[in-house]
Amino acid sequence: MSGVTEGSGAATSEGTGGQWAALAALCLGFFMILVDSTIVAVANPAILRAFETDIDSVVWVTSAYLLAYAVPLLVTGRLGDRFGPRRMYLSGLVVFTGASLWCGMSSTVEMLIVARVFQGFGAAMMSPQTMTVITRIFPPDRRGSAMGLWGAVAGIATLAGPLAGGVLVDTLGWEWIFFVNVPVGIVGFLLAVRYVPVLPTHAHRLDIPGVILSGLGLFCLVFGIQEANSYDWSARVWLLIGAGIALLVAFVRYQAVTRGEALVPLVLFRDRNFCLANVGIASIGFAITSVMLPFMFYAQAVRGLSPTGAAVLMIPMAVLSGVLAPGVGRLVDRVHPRVIASGGFALLTIAFAWLSLVMTPDTSTLQLLLPIGLMGVASAAIWSPLSATATNHLSRGLAGAGSGVYNTTRQVGAVLGSAALGSLMAARLSANGLGSGGASEMDALEMPVSLREPFAAAMAQSMWLPTAVLLVGLVASLAFERPRSQRLRREAGAQTAAESAAL
Repeated sequence: MSGVTEGSGAATSEGTGGQWAALAALCLGFFMILVDSTIVAVANPAILRAFETDIDSVVWVTSAYLLAYAVPLLVTGRLGDRFGPRRMYLSGLVVFTGASLWCGMSSTVEMLIVARVFQGFGAAMMSPQTMTVITRIFPPDRRGSAMGLWGAVAGIATLAGPLAGGVLVDTLGWEWIFFVNVPVGIVGFLLAVRYVPVLPTHAHRLDIPGVILSGLGLFCLVFGIQEANSYDWSARVWLLIGAGIALLVAFVRYQAVTRGEALVPLVLFRDRNFCLANVGIASIGFAITSVMLPFMFYAQAVRGLSPTGAAVLMIPMAVLSGVLAPGVGRLVDRVHPRVIASGGFALLTIAFAWLSLVMTPDTSTLQLLLPIGLMGVASAAIWSPLSATATNHLSRGLAGAGSGVYNTTRQVGAVLGSAALGSLMAARLSANGLGSGGASEMDALEMPVSLREPFAAAMAQSMWLPTAVLLVGLVASLAFERPRSQRLRREAGAQTAAESAAL
């Protein structure tokens, strides 16, 4: 039942100025949690040396965060509907900020891994609430503009992680990739308390069997994918992934037959655009996350760049994406999302293919920056159309569930991309005659000249997988229907034109 508010302490006004202030406050926290999905990758060598540990333990510093972030998303999205998105967001921000301080103060790698679990759980509490609030405070005809800003944050954050990580590790030490979250988290909390409105809640009953089935299913699936490379895709890995898929199938069947309130109302999937947008966000999550792996190895091992120097190459993508995304968001309110999103996917596919062709030892920096810049233009045309299209027809009561599903799809796509590219890179290194010896050279400050050509070829060949996956997103975006709000405006405009002609 709706109409019960979260509590007092924030304005409930939904005026235009208040809407944008609330969005800005939420985007700060959203930016922070997405940056932490990638920032640790650059710091892994420093963490390994600091704790004198092994590579498997260091990999778990990232894996623990991604796992704790991905698994609870379906539940935390629904909890936002029940207890209020503002309350859930603020609670998650407190957990995330406190865990960040814990991460930086960790004295053992085991303590750091545990702290990262709490950090990931805090991120899972926050992430769905950002989309929920946008869906509920912005009307459909202005939601595209709001999603444009949200999309700009998502695109920039994915790229800012390695750059920020490189600068902080090179100047202050690995601990500061976590300490920097503390002042940002405090500011974000104060802004959210001030500007994010209290919204009506809905008296949902928590679907306990659904929580258990979805949680176990996602855990088995995501954990199996993350650890597949460590266990060489052994039978145990496939059994775990199979168990995850079976549990998720059982979860869907249970959601269809339960007489209580479902954790994920299957009515969501009657909306064609919602389904297609989820396919699109999974493909872009897969591609953007995975493409960073071969390119960063190429930039550091073949071109001899430092972590900061390698990350600097991505600046054109981040800048162009951030500058263009708000304008694209405004277009989404007026132009068929099929036009913008499919154009973005087509350009990004071209950019990935172009970059793979120029990833050679002797390529000039300018030849690399051109396709990287095109990636920024393309990304700006993807994030906001997908988000706006996914949420356009969601009712207020389904906003949390829809946001949870959408964010889960994005995160699972990212995990799939990371795991798949890790396996493919190893296979291409072996096929190019490097094997484990070539892989060991990745830690060298400068790769021997004789290995640069085959290593660069292996990394470039690996780029073709995310390029192919983007075609799935392209096909999905071509099938978008025009949103209802746009159809109504067009019909109203046609009627007005007809009446004017009759006069």
